[in-house]
Amino acid sequence: MTAPADELFVHPALFYGSAEEYLAALVPFAVDGLAAGQPVAIAVPGRKLDLVRDGLGADARHVTLLDMAQEGRNPGRIIARVLRRFADRHRDRHVRIVGEPIWAGRSGVEYPACAQHEALINAAFAGRDVTILCPYDTSELDDRALADARATHPVIWEAARRYASDHYAPDAVVARYNEPFPDPGEGVVVITGTAGLGEARRLAVRHAVAAGLPEDRVADLELIVTELTTNSLRHTDGPSRLAVRREHDHLVCEVRDTGRLADPLAGRRPAEPGQPSGRGLLLVNDLADLVRVHTGVDGTTVRALLRLDG
Repeated sequence: MTAPADELFVHPALFYGSAEEYLAALVPFAVDGLAAGQPVAIAVPGRKLDLVRDGLGADARHVTLLDMAQEGRNPGRIIARVLRRFADRHRDRHVRIVGEPIWAGRSGVEYPACAQHEALINAAFAGRDVTILCPYDTSELDDRALADARATHPVIWEAARRYASDHYAPDAVVARYNEPFPDPGEGVVVITGTAGLGEARRLAVRHAVAAGLPEDRVADLELIVTELTTNSLRHTDGPSRLAVRREHDHLVCEVRDTGRLADPLAGRRPAEPGQPSGRGLLLVNDLADLVRVHTGVDGTTVRALLRLDG
């Protein structure tokens, strides 16, 4: 697929191999934007944020600086809570944003959600007067991540050249990582109506306490269970199947039903003023440390993961 001819929205991947290349691209990107009167935000993981702040010097005070390791801990919240939140405040001007959601410290569990996020940016910002530059560290990331970057970004920036990606295929990336999850086995609660929500929450709390979920996050889990099961009952004809269990360093809350989630951006768009519904999955993305979705001909599974280390 060739890159879209959209002169308003620009979505380059920046391939860099050193701190020097990183700053050589990001600092002029930010400073040139400021000089043109354009709002600039930079959301990169912690240690990179310190590097950028030092590189910007006095100009740093005019740039919105965000730690992507915190703001984008769950990639499913980045579009709504980082990119759209900043861009929507400045609809009257071109906006420049640096967003680095993929770095070597990301786990294998997180990576598919990160790749899908990068692909979905293109649909989320089509027609918007925004540039979103996404850095990729070629010295630390593997070949899969760099190949996916070429598929999710219509343009590639390198130190010596800029060019259109001849592998651009964001929908294929979304589909590739629409991966089915293992059957939960035992401990599934089948919910057929709102009367079963209380039992679902009690099950979740029992598993959370047994797994050692920090006390201040148990309330988050209860809200996640409520939103996922309520959405499932509201939008499908069949029962909702809830499973809560520990997987390595996460507590997993999983809801399966017979519905098909047709909109891959569901839960990733900010709620519009006066919007009466459609906030459930958005709230789940806010509360969870990671959200994964699989949808197919047999139904949809939503998994919300909470880190047990807090």
